[in-house]
Amino acid sequence: MSAPFVLDCSVTMAWFFADEATPAVDGLLDRMSGGGRALVPRHWFLEVGNTLLMGERRKRCSEAEAANFLGILRALAIDVDPEAESQAASAAYGLARSHRLTLHDAAYLELAMRASLPLATLDTELRAAAKKAGVKCLPERI
Repeated sequence: MSAPFVLDCSVTMAWFFADEATPAVDGLLDRMSGGGRALVPRHWFLEVGNTLLMGERRKRCSEAEAANFLGILRALAIDVDPEAESQAASAAYGLARSHRLTLHDAAYLELAMRASLPLATLDTELRAAAKKAGVKCLPERI
């Protein structure tokens, strides 16, 4: 089993939308499918669901495709961090301010820092903040 990582919405959605996929991102999905684990803050579910809903509205996917993808995600070992909400008012908020991130993105960074795990993200601002904070990003190159 491979080491766990913090998973953000950008990587998750690149697994779904073919035009956002890369071999490195697909490798992270293979890692998860092969028994890997990921950790997410609670809001990850809302971000993923909202992105799928917007994809339906923009005709990037069908309702059935979105539902199928949600089923795939449910089958993966994705654990919800129980402390993300309590950390949002303090640590994540401070990270959002200091790195000029949204609070949603800062929550991923805070979780990666607190759990001492790499952060799987395609978001360039979040990757830059993670680098400044000494957090390894996955995939290593985007």
